[in-house]
Amino acid sequence: MGFEVEIVAGSYEQISFGYRVCRNGEDWTATADFTHHAHTACLSAVASTNRYIATGSKDETIQLYDMKKKIDQGALLHHDGTISCLEFYGTSHLLSGGEDGLMCVWRTKKWECLKTIRAHKGQLSSLSVHPSGKLALSVGTDRTLRTWNLTDGRSAFIKTLKQSADLVKWSLEGDTYVVVTNNIIDVYNLETATVTATITNPKRISSVKFLQNTCLAVAGDDESVRLYDLTTERCMCEFKAHENRIKAVDSFMVDDFCVVVTASNDGLIKLWKLHLDEDPKPPALLLEVNTTARLTCLTVFKPTAEDKPTEEQPTSSTATEDLPLPSKNKRVRIATEEVILEGDCKPKKTKRGGKKRKSQ
Repeated sequence: MGFEVEIVAGSYEQISFGYRVCRNGEDWTATADFTHHAHTACLSAVASTNRYIATGSKDETIQLYDMKKKIDQGALLHHDGTISCLEFYGTSHLLSGGEDGLMCVWRTKKWECLKTIRAHKGQLSSLSVHPSGKLALSVGTDRTLRTWNLTDGRSAFIKTLKQSADLVKWSLEGDTYVVVTNNIIDVYNLETATVTATITNPKRISSVKFLQNTCLAVAGDDESVRLYDLTTERCMCEFKAHENRIKAVDSFMVDDFCVVVTASNDGLIKLWKLHLDEDPKPPALLLEVNTTARLTCLTVFKPTAEDKPTEEQPTSSTATEDLPLPSKNKRVRIATEEVILEGDCKPKKTKRGGKKRKSQ
């Protein structure tokens, strides 16, 4: 039975590349599907859901592409500065962060900006949405890690970091998250809000991907990809993937094995077959594609049998309406240890229509 995904990569040359990857038995093939030159500066972020692909660039725009209709959806113009990160929540919402410190929530049905949040005083470097949809994390150049309550759209807590973090990522089950600073990975427990493990990578980290709830794939300023066990802090597997530094790593599951996708400055996109055992062996190369461009970002587009967006229920005028609705069967506890309540983010109340005091 055939299997098909789309690999989409962005480049310094302002172009996004799409390759259709097919599997028939043991044979893997990649064919060029599209090239999209919608930006006027290098691409800095790319994200996908089961219908749309969004790309962000230094030209301050987010370009959209409808993979079902194979048409350009236009551009989102709201940020003032480089688009630093993009992440879809389900099929109904897109979150974006930028150099201007803003976090924006977009509804995919009409591509309207539902919320604009002043998330950081400096650049918003990375964001991640909890699997339940209740929480989001963001890090920025103001040396803070911020927790966002997506139920009401407000900032819940701030944790001051020693250095400005580069990446933040929830685990697959949402019970832990990682914060990456240069080559250091700090693993946090959600319930206690404490660092449970610290891992040092040999080189600066540019991309991370959870393959399992406690297995993290790490790539950065060298030629190798490393798989770390977050409970034991052990490097379970290391393999040389490229000749130059690796800019992005992603993955998807096929049958009983994981396919790790890597993109590098050398212009190559490679797919690796990895069995996620207790002691995984170095993966086997399935195929490689030479884009002849300097790649910057990567995503795996996985179409489903039914490409129907799951739009949220009709909403009222409350803040909750505009944000992703959480799963009912998941409960998330926000710990208050080692964090401080953000008091300066709430606007001061002003009295209106106050009666003048009568002079005596």
